[in-house]
Amino acid sequence: MKSDEINGNIPQLLYGQVVVGNDIIDNGVVIIEGQSIVYVGSEEDLPVDWTSVVLGNSEEGATQAANIVRLEGGYLLPGFIDIHVHGGNGEDFMDSDSRVLDAITSFHSSQGTTAMLATTMTAPKERIDRVLKEVHTYMALPMPHAQLEGVHLEGPFISPNWAGAQNPEHIVPPNLAWVAEWEQCYPGLVRQVTLAPEQKGALELIAWLRSHSITAALGHTNATYEEIEQAASAGLNHAVHTFNAMTPLHHRKPGAAGAVLADPRIEAEIIADGIHVHPAAISLLAKLKQDQNLILITDAMSATGLEDGHYTLGDLPVIVQDGVARLEDGITLAGSTLTMIEGFRYLVQHVGLSIPEASQMASLNPARSLNIADRTGSLEAGKQADVLLLDADLNLQGIWIKGVRKSL
Repeated sequence: MKSDEINGNIPQLLYGQVVVGNDIIDNGVVIIEGQSIVYVGSEEDLPVDWTSVVLGNSEEGATQAANIVRLEGGYLLPGFIDIHVHGGNGEDFMDSDSRVLDAITSFHSSQGTTAMLATTMTAPKERIDRVLKEVHTYMALPMPHAQLEGVHLEGPFISPNWAGAQNPEHIVPPNLAWVAEWEQCYPGLVRQVTLAPEQKGALELIAWLRSHSITAALGHTNATYEEIEQAASAGLNHAVHTFNAMTPLHHRKPGAAGAVLADPRIEAEIIADGIHVHPAAISLLAKLKQDQNLILITDAMSATGLEDGHYTLGDLPVIVQDGVARLEDGITLAGSTLTMIEGFRYLVQHVGLSIPEASQMASLNPARSLNIADRTGSLEAGKQADVLLLDADLNLQGIWIKGVRKSL
């Protein structure tokens, strides 16, 4: 995918219905200069100096110009941030090198993702070591596509009872020494660790993670409601792909799912593809998670963006049929082939959320989770120009990352 490079000296004025917080500004404008947003508001309130630029009658004369984008009935909203994604375009983060990372980030940027976490699988330590080294090296240079914000370690400290599409041969008990070593070698690179809180040593690791500003997430867990509550008191603050690969909700045994629903200390991820979770369950979760603590994810694997066929997730063979990824047993779901724009549309068109509600789940809430909401995740003056333009049917028509318009 190539970038449509825009001269940084030329302002870009984007016109449409602008999604800001819980509101939509009709006849809105987003102005980009360089990598930053410098104005968000209504066209009527556009400052006089910007009106002069648009009309071409500024003091500098008609030679001063702006790139102007208008789409009748279109929406402008912040770029999507995917904190749980394993790959796409035929590539898997477990095979990371610069080519693989370019392939994954370029594909997902074309689907509206402007920032993401490289998500690993349960694997031998040496293989995780390699992923961390490659991602660290990649992030040290200018990234041309969706920006990697770090790594999400999904495993290997999970429950063998709920391995899902993780290879049970590589599951190990929580190992604080490993995580401390990774943090020492690559400070700030690991942003989230998914583990089974009921495992021996998990509470100690959770407390350590939170003391180092790393998200401690429950997932692939056999924990009871009570064990999750104990873990939350130790610092557990996140749940991956809620309802999937965890003890389910029962009216006498609320399980891990019940704890996620009931405890506001735990922010929740959701895969909104109509396969992993029924829309009624997503609607229920959305009603309970009202404190910017519900996050849209894809859990996308390497087959995302490609045709049905045979693929791998980590080191496990996967069959994709009718867009649904499963292990060879034909039963176990193996990630998804979802993109963020598809998940966003599903939330609006099938779950019944408003466009601002779905936008917060896809952008602001994950930005808050990663502690990067001061620079991205919403359309505000002074923030990074990560902007999406959607038509009236919520199809992508434009993508800007750090002010540069990308090809669809």
